[in-house]
Amino acid sequence: MPSYLIHSILGLMARNNRILVVEDDRNLLDTLNYNLNKEGYTVTVALDGAQAIELARREKPDLIILDIMLPKMSGFEVCRILRKEMTVPILILTAKAEETDKIVGLEIGADDYMTKPFSLRELLARVRAMLRRAKMVAMQSEGAPLKVGDIEVDIARHLVTLSGERVELTPKEFDLLAFLARNRGLVFSREQLLEKVWGYDYAGDTRTVDVHIRWLRQKIEPDPDQPKHLITVRGTGYKLEG
Repeated sequence: MPSYLIHSILGLMARNNRILVVEDDRNLLDTLNYNLNKEGYTVTVALDGAQAIELARREKPDLIILDIMLPKMSGFEVCRILRKEMTVPILILTAKAEETDKIVGLEIGADDYMTKPFSLRELLARVRAMLRRAKMVAMQSEGAPLKVGDIEVDIARHLVTLSGERVELTPKEFDLLAFLARNRGLVFSREQLLEKVWGYDYAGDTRTVDVHIRWLRQKIEPDPDQPKHLITVRGTGYKLEG
């Protein structure tokens, strides 16, 4: 399908995107609700973790903006539960700047994170990019599985196997591996991977890529310290080969 037609379809589909915002700070919740509605999204809001799970299951949103510090149930627990049930993109919000919170959020299946206070313009840009990326992945999911050595990536079934055995990956780990498998043997910088896989021009910390590469190696490499598939090209970036 021509790229111009894909982008036209995505533009029309964006008008129908449903976003669930989970935030107990009513001022911030109202701000997010107002601005997301202004952008043309259909917004549902939740004030606590239990309500978030109920609404996510019922409304089946296209994206979830999820605060970590919530009444009744933390955002981490909400993310962990929902990730077992659905592949919806999840953007977590945290008031803490510690690296641990970001890593934990990504490890349990969040697709991206923002630390409060944040730029509303940047949040809206990330929302657009995450939705666009999700739609592109869905549209490109047809076709035969991708094989790289003893690794098989079945995009249509969202399934990865290693020597015939299923490998459990988070959605973002899957997206990263699928992208590298589609471009087998090509080297990509951290900035390029952030743009292609995370879906936006990332001006901040590129360690997100390194973290996901490390997690992938632990799952697909016989010896993560001596990888034979997910290779570091010193001074440049990463590539997948086999």
